[in-house]
Amino acid sequence: MSEGSVRVDAWLWAIRVYKTRSAATTACRAGHVRVNGSHAKAAQAIRPGDELRVRINGFDRVLVVRQPIAKRVGAAVAATAFEDRTPPPPPREFAGVVAVRDRGAGRPTKRERRDIDRLRGRD
Repeated sequence: MSEGSVRVDAWLWAIRVYKTRSAATTACRAGHVRVNGSHAKAAQAIRPGDELRVRINGFDRVLVVRQPIAKRVGAAVAATAFEDRTPPPPPREFAGVVAVRDRGAGRPTKRERRDIDRLRGRD
């Protein structure tokens, strides 16, 4: 790797997106990390200005590299190494309605299953 570049997995670990470097490597292998629009391997080099899309818990975080750091640093220093362009989450009123069943109620009946499917929009 040339000067001014660092591995994707090491950078994601260093800026505290993932708790461990192996978790960052696993995310890269699973296809949850994209660099400039294309899937990234763990050892891919990133440079300042690159855009990363990281899928965490079903949502994408959009990060732009400002400074390539390879070693884990303090939270204040890590915050200066990237620019977070993640769009705000949708308001709760637009979130889907979740069917709630009483704990211990058992499996839903056929009628309840159809009602649940209708509620979720899976007619």
